[in-house]
Amino acid sequence: MAVNTKTLLSYIIVVFVVAAISVAGTYYYVTTIYTPPGEYGGAVLKAAWIYVGPVGDIGWTHAHDQGRLYVDNKFPWLETIGIESVDAAELRSVIDSLVAKGYKLIFTTSFDFMQGTYEAAEAYPDVIFFHCSGYLRRPNMGTYFAEFYQLYYLNGIMAGALTKTGKLGYIAAHFIPEVVRHINAFAIGANEIAKYLNKSITIYVRKIGKWYDPDTARAIAEDLIKNYEVDALAFTEDSAATVQYAEEYYETTGKQVYVFSHYSPMYKYGPNVTVSGQLVHWEKIYEDIVTKVRLGVYNTTNLENVDYWWMLKEGAVELGADFGMPINPKFIDDLKAIKFKPDEKLKAELEAYNMTDRIDENGMISVYDLIELRLAQMKEEVPTFDPFTGPIYDNEGNLRVPEGVRMNREQLWTIDWFVENVVVQTTS
Repeated sequence: MAVNTKTLLSYIIVVFVVAAISVAGTYYYVTTIYTPPGEYGGAVLKAAWIYVGPVGDIGWTHAHDQGRLYVDNKFPWLETIGIESVDAAELRSVIDSLVAKGYKLIFTTSFDFMQGTYEAAEAYPDVIFFHCSGYLRRPNMGTYFAEFYQLYYLNGIMAGALTKTGKLGYIAAHFIPEVVRHINAFAIGANEIAKYLNKSITIYVRKIGKWYDPDTARAIAEDLIKNYEVDALAFTEDSAATVQYAEEYYETTGKQVYVFSHYSPMYKYGPNVTVSGQLVHWEKIYEDIVTKVRLGVYNTTNLENVDYWWMLKEGAVELGADFGMPINPKFIDDLKAIKFKPDEKLKAELEAYNMTDRIDENGMISVYDLIELRLAQMKEEVPTFDPFTGPIYDNEGNLRVPEGVRMNREQLWTIDWFVENVVVQTTS
């Protein structure tokens, strides 16, 4: 019987297989979800995901694995495997094992994996590689990222408005450009609203040195809150430890700390403290990639210029404490109650979006209104607002971005300096 490749008809049989892959003496326990091709399905595409942390981290790795499961469940022609807690030094041996098992599409999901993925792509020219958060590409190696800086900026506005002490904290896994960009976006949002509200803002930043270290994240959160009067926290660390500590602190002391979840919904871990956060839809990117590989749009010769940089307008990221909850209802009235007088530039932006009715009889708008405006602007096909538009000064007082100039992709991708009011603390 002839097969029409445009209408692949098959029934889906899903078999869950728990496997242990031995690589260089280390066993990685993984879950393989396998869908046979069926009578009409054609060849199965075998795709592998390599993770830097545990799937149960609730943050980065968990979100990637949810994307993997989504595409695996959707496409009967796809067989996937996820390998967790891989160190950069072990990456090559893991890839070697996967290639030997016939995997033709390999996703490596950590910035730390960039060089190792590039070298593996050279060694295996017949395998397609996609590296997350890096910038090195080859004919058989593309890159992708779901970018959060727009969301961190919005979180910064909320933190700057809600803080009572004027002291914010950011717990960072590393100081790579991705994280520096997010710290700066958070600070830009806080600085912007602080100027409207005539507040003084300081953002204390601490580095952990690991992507997943809930104990250290918790200890830093405790120190910032108790010893530096920080009452708003954002973070880049792949657990809910910061949120959980803030919730426990609230329950035991009654003191409010405002936190923002990272990568995955964390509202349930801190319903009294989680204001909003950054949520990812990796499934949007993974669906696009695996479909194009399946159709032959992507192959081992044409990926050198394939670079996903998806944000709000592509639906790859979402503002929220939980999916469908952009702002925790507990804090909406607070954000609506905090008001300020918009300047002429902001009035013009409100007019462009038919939002002048938000200006009350006293000529004031709320912080909530500003958030709605900025969210609408950044969702446009060509965003009419970008947080990284000058003037932007660094934390040493130097003008880094002139007025009216928008930082380009290359500048954002390599950023290694911090904006004004950021204080980097090397020790606790």
